[in-house]
Amino acid sequence: MQFIMIGGMIVIFYFFFIRPQQKKQKEQKNFVNEVKKGDLIVTIGGIHGKINQMDDDTITLELDKGFKMVLEKSSISYEATRRVYGGSEESSSK
Repeated sequence: MQFIMIGGMIVIFYFFFIRPQQKKQKEQKNFVNEVKKGDLIVTIGGIHGKINQMDDDTITLELDKGFKMVLEKSSISYEATRRVYGGSEESSSK
């Protein structure tokens, strides 16, 4: 009986904690790989800007006319960008 309870707790733990976290990580990775030049994004630090140039691991973010920053692609926040700009599909049109 104890083994059934422990097994049930493991299953519940998986479905409520592990699986949603894996889904978030997959969405973040796909979003970062799909961004393109001209998309409006928000970084993990809260910086808003438009992608001006992209390399393999870095992006150049234009914050204002003539003011650019070079950042790692991993600093792009999927959650904040989706909340502010509505995701990658709509972000390039704003």
